[in-house]
Amino acid sequence: MTKTADAIVIGAGIVGASTAYQLARTGRRVALVDQGAGAGYGSSSASSGIIRFEYTLPTSVVVAWEASHMWADLRSYLQAPAGEELAEFHRNGKIMLDCPAFPRAALRAHFDALGIEYEEWDADELERRIGGIDAGKFYPPKPIDSDSFWDDPHGRLGAVYTPQAGFIDDPRLACENFANAARRAGAETLYRTEVTAITPVAGTPDSAGPAGATTWRVDTNTGAVLEAPLLVNAAGPWSPEVNALAGVGAEFAITTRPLRQEVHAVPAPAGFNPTGSIGPCVADQDLGYYLRPEPSGSLVIGGTEPECDQLEWVTGPLAEVNMNRTAELFDKQVTRAGRRFPALAIPPRPAGVVGIYDVATDWTPIYDKTAATGFFVAIGTSGNQFKNGPIIGEFMAAIIAATDAGADHDTVPVQYSGRVSGRSVDLGFYSRLRAPAANSGTVAG
Repeated sequence: MTKTADAIVIGAGIVGASTAYQLARTGRRVALVDQGAGAGYGSSSASSGIIRFEYTLPTSVVVAWEASHMWADLRSYLQAPAGEELAEFHRNGKIMLDCPAFPRAALRAHFDALGIEYEEWDADELERRIGGIDAGKFYPPKPIDSDSFWDDPHGRLGAVYTPQAGFIDDPRLACENFANAARRAGAETLYRTEVTAITPVAGTPDSAGPAGATTWRVDTNTGAVLEAPLLVNAAGPWSPEVNALAGVGAEFAITTRPLRQEVHAVPAPAGFNPTGSIGPCVADQDLGYYLRPEPSGSLVIGGTEPECDQLEWVTGPLAEVNMNRTAELFDKQVTRAGRRFPALAIPPRPAGVVGIYDVATDWTPIYDKTAATGFFVAIGTSGNQFKNGPIIGEFMAAIIAATDAGADHDTVPVQYSGRVSGRSVDLGFYSRLRAPAANSGTVAG
């Protein structure tokens, strides 16, 4: 059976669900396709969901700031009914410990320009405000099995604290919230549906979109065939496979590849959580890890890809990736956190989740058209874009609308106007044809 639509979105993580919502809001008939049992069952479900504003590039700061306001007003943003359970944005704040990759002067300049609240703490204030923390300076990060890992600190460090930062407590539910909003706007969701072939079919002058546009035929494992003049690849770590099925991507200057990652859960150390609340998120590139609290009282701990660590790039089929936690990565990440919080109790068995990042060459995403008419990509999110989920859908809808109207986004990039900052975001920043972005080269961007 063949179903026709105005747009097919492949991937129902936060990026695909948000894009489907924005396209459906414009009146397009959207088909949102995912091989999982529902929205957000892939990489998005393994996200730590941290909402932060520390980036090395000003565009990234503006975008994160704009998106945070969408998260803060999620029910209104999604026009969700009063009875729908929504993911919650906890504004518990975040501290960025001093490190060379994120100099305070640069952070101050970005925050001052946008009116983002922040406090600068010296080492004494850091230890006073964060229970049980050791303000010793250990940079650069070192392997935990090296003698130098246990060297005494060579000085003390402070931090920049942003009280308006925080985290989304249930990333998978957040994806479901966006998919539900897309359905309310008229989109159809097709779950447990794997794309097996993508074929361009010659268009006709009366097809949706530009006259004579290509129609994309998508075959699936369920036997359903989808056809639409617009196709958006938002398949996360599967995005290279989707591009390959369509024969798209030869012109890309920035490419993506999958990276296996683990995030671990441990009990919070004594004194970390203030009475009646939870402590802040912590970015510690001095030692090479980050953490955020859970409302339950535990901590989620992940890595920041320090140079001393060998990253686990996926070279074989994604279906064969080990999705079980490993003692090696658990020890590495939790031991680093334990160096900063000496009272942290390290459980004997790993607990947490495994995910696969879709990492771009320069750790900055690609939100763009392609050389193939009607084929768009929202890929390379590199583990740092969940926070931007709401605004990504708006970016893709703007690029698609401009392209439909005959604009050449490659030569005259679409400009997005921030509703909170008043800043214009040049969406050419996310071009597939760009020179690599000069950022920190990690998930921290």
